[in-house]
Amino acid sequence: MKKLVVLTGAGMSSESGIKTFRDSGGLWEEYDVTEVATPGAWAKNRKLVLRFYDERRRQLESSKPNEGHFGLAKLEKYFDVHIITQNIDNLHERAGSTKVLHLHGELTKARSTIDPLLIYEIGYKDIKPGDLCEKGSQLRPHIVWFGEEVPMMDEAAGIAGSADLFVVVGSSLNVYPAAGLIAYAPAKAMLWLIDPKEVIIPINRKVEVIQEKASLGIAILAEKLTKL
Repeated sequence: MKKLVVLTGAGMSSESGIKTFRDSGGLWEEYDVTEVATPGAWAKNRKLVLRFYDERRRQLESSKPNEGHFGLAKLEKYFDVHIITQNIDNLHERAGSTKVLHLHGELTKARSTIDPLLIYEIGYKDIKPGDLCEKGSQLRPHIVWFGEEVPMMDEAAGIAGSADLFVVVGSSLNVYPAAGLIAYAPAKAMLWLIDPKEVIIPINRKVEVIQEKASLGIAILAEKLTKL
């Protein structure tokens, strides 16, 4: 069974109503990202940061996977599918995908501020000031903020490096280090890009482009891949 690695970005979930700060010039749901998604923001105003992610969690609870999410899950019948996502939602899992690596963290988890290995499932509950880990420190969203290292990057690079087929869906390929993952795909791997917008591809290799939104683009991709 061929290994299909899919890198998904914000465009993957936009049809489910999940917005990205890149849609509105550096604002994320009308918040300045520097005020809610950086270590400095956490140091400056924890209540605001917690409230922002509480709101995102409530939005996620009412959102549903779109046909693109379901389409990727269905491809597991034909391929060894590994999804590497830049998204912090759980829509891939809810659609049925079984191998999902979250590069930038997960909205439905919290973690300790002093021990990054202490991670807790919270579902769609709020994180309140005074909610502590077992070591007594305030819980924070389990999110990789701008300016922080991406701890899952090495594992993601290993997955990308063993791909037979590598697909990028709904990513601007502007956010590093995630955007560099396409370069890890072996020379023999077939490369695909699905996005309705023009995307500058950061490698000099043949990439087949499907210029559609995720749901339609993945349907087209599935038809092509199952004929290989």
